[in-house]
Amino acid sequence: MKRFFLLCLLVPLPASADVWTFETPSENIQCSVGEDVNASDLYCVIIERNGPPALPRPSDCAEEWGHSFFMQDHGPVQMICENFSRNKDAFERAEYGVTGTFGGFRCDSSTKGLECRNLDGHGFFLSRARQSVF
Repeated sequence: MKRFFLLCLLVPLPASADVWTFETPSENIQCSVGEDVNASDLYCVIIERNGPPALPRPSDCAEEWGHSFFMQDHGPVQMICENFSRNKDAFERAEYGVTGTFGGFRCDSSTKGLECRNLDGHGFFLSRARQSVF
């Protein structure tokens, strides 16, 4: 099991949660994992992306769309309508070829992109060229 260490907190989590952050070698995809006794969650941002977003923009979304992805250890992925940080530092590196298993998630970092799945098999694939939710 590969663990990533706490460097910064990106999403609100329960007070008792442990948090790890990681990024791909390109520094273009950054994630934080929150894990407590009963649940875990994963928040990832793709800073620069091309092509259409993985899901259509909601009509009430006035912020940036297509960059922020959130999921819990069970249930579907949510895309978040928000302005996000484009800061590219302070994250542990998940080298290409590394698989991380933590909380209810498994993430695979490769030269093609980052793929993460939860315990239900829901997840996302993120790369500069393509983003998808499944």
